[in-house]
Amino acid sequence: MTARSDGARRRWLGRASDEGSASLEFIAVAVLLLVPLIYLIGTLARVQAATYAAAGAARDAGRLFVAAPDEGAAQSAAQAASRIVLDDYGFADSGTTQVRCLGSPCLAPDAKVQVEVRIQVDLPLIPRFVRGAVPLAIPVTASHVASVDRYGVAAQDAGQGAAP
Repeated sequence: MTARSDGARRRWLGRASDEGSASLEFIAVAVLLLVPLIYLIGTLARVQAATYAAAGAARDAGRLFVAAPDEGAAQSAAQAASRIVLDDYGFADSGTTQVRCLGSPCLAPDAKVQVEVRIQVDLPLIPRFVRGAVPLAIPVTASHVASVDRYGVAAQDAGQGAAP
C-alpha cells in the first residue's frame, strides 16, 4: 500500500489521526472502574462498622447483664448498653439485642448468659422496587457468652454484714 491510499483509508474509516484518543479512553475506563470500586469500598466499610458495632454491643451487654444485682436490672442494663454502642456506630434503628439465659436461674453463680445482636445494613443507592432481584440489606450477627462470677453472690452476701 502506498502512503496516499493509507491516508484515504483512514479518512474513509473516520480516523484521520489517533491523537488524543488514548487519554479519552483512559478517562472513560477509569470512570467505569472507579465508580463501582468506590461503591464497593463504601459498602464494605459500612458492613465492617456493623460488625464492630454488633460485637461491641454483645460484649458490653453481656458484661453488664452478669454484673447486675437482679434479672430486671440486668435486662434493662444490657439493653441500654447495647443501644449506646449501636447508637455510637449509627445503627440504633437497625439493631436488635436478644439476651438468653443458658442456666435455670440467670444470675446464679457460674451461670452463662448468651447475648446476640443482629444488625441489618442497608445497601446504599438501591431503590426499593428492585427488592426481588437484589438484596437490600446485609445481615450482621454477633454473639457473646458471659459467665456469672462464681464468687460474686457470696462476696456480696459477706459484704452486707460487715461494717465499713
